[in-house]
Amino acid sequence: MTRLGGMIGMSALAFGLLVQGAWAGESAKGGKPRVSDGKQVSLEYTLTLDKKTVLESNVGKEPMTYTQGAHEIVPGLEKAMEGLAIGDKKHVEVKPADGYGEVDPKAFQEVKKSQIPEQAWKVGTQLEAKSPDGQSMFPRVAEVKPDTIVLDFNHPLAGKTLFFDIKVLDVRPAAKKPS
Repeated sequence: MTRLGGMIGMSALAFGLLVQGAWAGESAKGGKPRVSDGKQVSLEYTLTLDKKTVLESNVGKEPMTYTQGAHEIVPGLEKAMEGLAIGDKKHVEVKPADGYGEVDPKAFQEVKKSQIPEQAWKVGTQLEAKSPDGQSMFPRVAEVKPDTIVLDFNHPLAGKTLFFDIKVLDVRPAAKKPS
């Protein structure tokens, strides 16, 4: 009995060590920190549309840093980052539902031309406006009609599939917020 009890005790100890390693965000191979909720992650990325049109890239520049699980990046990318380790590279495809959402037809608003500066009467012009509660909004001119302008309040990347090529540069415990 003592021998069996000792084996169970050893198994529990081994299990406890394994769990502690997982809580620390370390992988079973090599002990590299892994991306998990609450970790501060630094990465380099290239964002493209249609797998060819580069929208943004920070490769060779300052890394992007965010806290995993804090909803600081689009949900589809955050989900794909989970479990990656320093040095890992990945190609991630983010559908609109997990990115900036689908295009919302209710986010288009038609206004009189007199409400928009004449130099902005061009499709694609980005404007700055204030909502009734004082929040900044950045609608784009979607259409110019004889007497009105149609403004699009959707995010510019709404309805688009995003392609990220990422490389994890660093994973560490998130900085403590001052109390």
